[in-house]
Amino acid sequence: MRLLSRLLRPRLEATAHCDLPCGVYDPAQARIEAESVKAVQEKYQANEDPEFRTRAILIAEQRSELVKHHLWVLWTDYFKPPHFEKYPQLHELINKATKAAGAAGTKGSMDPAKGQELLDLIAEVDKIFWETKKG
Repeated sequence: MRLLSRLLRPRLEATAHCDLPCGVYDPAQARIEAESVKAVQEKYQANEDPEFRTRAILIAEQRSELVKHHLWVLWTDYFKPPHFEKYPQLHELINKATKAAGAAGTKGSMDPAKGQELLDLIAEVDKIFWETKKG
């Protein structure tokens, strides 16, 4: 039995700092969805048709959920302890950004100013993200 376990034992151990080869993470995914939310909010404000407005609300809610998803993926899968040490504001920034895409933000409001607030927070995440890619 010992011989069998020795034969089946892995000979090489590999580690990586992300789930897949680098380059698969990018805040652009969250930004694109947030841009869509803001555009829908603007169209909502310019249209009085109740059916159009109902559809716009649904789309904004769906896209807001996608923004939160993309931010959470960055937070849980890409950013690692050394990033949080170098950028101590990162936890709070991701928290603010996901909340800005939530019920108190773009998911619960059709005000384009809320969409812009979300885009501004994503821009801050983006800046940090690209700084981490340099080093």
